[in-house]
Amino acid sequence: MPLSRSGQSHAMPTRRSLLQGWLAASATGISAGMFAPTLRAQPVNRDITPSCGTDDEPTRSSTEGPFYSRQPPEKSDFRADADGAPVTLIGFVLTRDCQPVSGAIVDLWHANRDGEYDNRGFRLRGYQKTDAKGRYFFETIRPAEYGSRTPHYHVKVRNGDDRVLTTQLYFPGEARNERDFLFNPALLMDVQKASDGDIARFDFVLS
Repeated sequence: MPLSRSGQSHAMPTRRSLLQGWLAASATGISAGMFAPTLRAQPVNRDITPSCGTDDEPTRSSTEGPFYSRQPPEKSDFRADADGAPVTLIGFVLTRDCQPVSGAIVDLWHANRDGEYDNRGFRLRGYQKTDAKGRYFFETIRPAEYGSRTPHYHVKVRNGDDRVLTTQLYFPGEARNERDFLFNPALLMDVQKASDGDIARFDFVLS
């Protein structure tokens, strides 16, 4: 069990407590890639999750893949859809000058723990709209690798017009990342351990 500076032990936070802290925090930690101003002690690796600013590029696009299903339901909790290692995915949708985009549609779909997609229904598929601060979150699971692909999430982000960002998100430290022909290190999530799973962050920066 981790020790504080006073020498007293303290429990690792849960995904729920990290999520609640992040939702309660102000937007002061957006460009620093922080879950919340008090939830990190270590500097953030700038190569993991894009920051926003005049010198930064928008989030890289990637192929949709063959398993997208149109008209998914509006939902943020995928945990009832399939068993697997819990992951809470959070982040912002931002403009290049760091302004939050409210009402953006974040559409998520991915494989289950066996590397399979639900192509008949909408398990592990759904979308939600960002809040007034540009935030989104999903409760889901860690997908498995399959074929030549490393574990990944598929995402579409729509900003209320015809423009759509289609991309994929990856887990850092996966052995198969470098062998995946679609892998892009610019699309790595920032993944932190909690007592009951992982909490991952990725901020989408729109052009």
